[in-house]
Amino acid sequence: MIGCGKMGGALLEYWKRGSESFTIVDPFLEKAPEGVTLVKERSELGDKRFDVIIVAIKPQMIDDILPDYAPVLSDNGYVISMAAGAGIARISKVMAKGEQPAPVIRIMPNLPAFVGKATNGLVAGPGVTDEQRKHAHAMMERTGTVVEVDDEDQLDRVTAVAGSGPGYVFELARAYVAAAEGIGFSHEQARALVLGTLEGTIAMAIDQDGQTLEELRNSVTSKGGTTAAGLDALNGDGAVSRKFEQTLEAAYNRAVELR
Repeated sequence: MIGCGKMGGALLEYWKRGSESFTIVDPFLEKAPEGVTLVKERSELGDKRFDVIIVAIKPQMIDDILPDYAPVLSDNGYVISMAAGAGIARISKVMAKGEQPAPVIRIMPNLPAFVGKATNGLVAGPGVTDEQRKHAHAMMERTGTVVEVDDEDQLDRVTAVAGSGPGYVFELARAYVAAAEGIGFSHEQARALVLGTLEGTIAMAIDQDGQTLEELRNSVTSKGGTTAAGLDALNGDGAVSRKFEQTLEAAYNRAVELR
């Protein structure tokens, strides 16, 4: 694993629960997670070979750092990259052995990886074997759920929906809590009411996956009741629906710009 920032460290806590052994190369990391080897420089790896190299550095560092690691990738090995904005073709070329491009799988995790509840996007590049894809999928399943997509454009769309998604949810929760405070609750009471409601509602939606979200919404909405009044104020004119469409479109467009 090349680099181990906050997201990389969060994923690693769950990855290392499998049968693999992990080595981190990071000059700035003071202490590795329990059971993980830490070295400061590429030279400390010597002539060791690895089945998987995980790219967890910033995209602007790739061209300078990754070429030194091509020799340590085993002949049947592959690369997992979590470097947002760095395409498969670029990483595959930089990690090539001679004329042979390296097989690369890109992942897009999100912030709930810190509590083992990530929603991960995964796309396999040219030359990736079915065994390699299944291995990467299994690793990511340790951190949460996995959605495999067909190409990198779809991964950009995953970024817009799930990669950036926790930010949207936190902002919605913040506004919800502030509104609850506005009708007379303390911050602590409002936070407990809102976060408890969100947690329970999402758990119910996951448990009742045979019902559509519209059906679940309708199940709590009586004609002329309080929920109906609230829903009409929230999205009776479709403003919230349009705002979400604009949100995802803006995030996707920015992901495309960063390719």
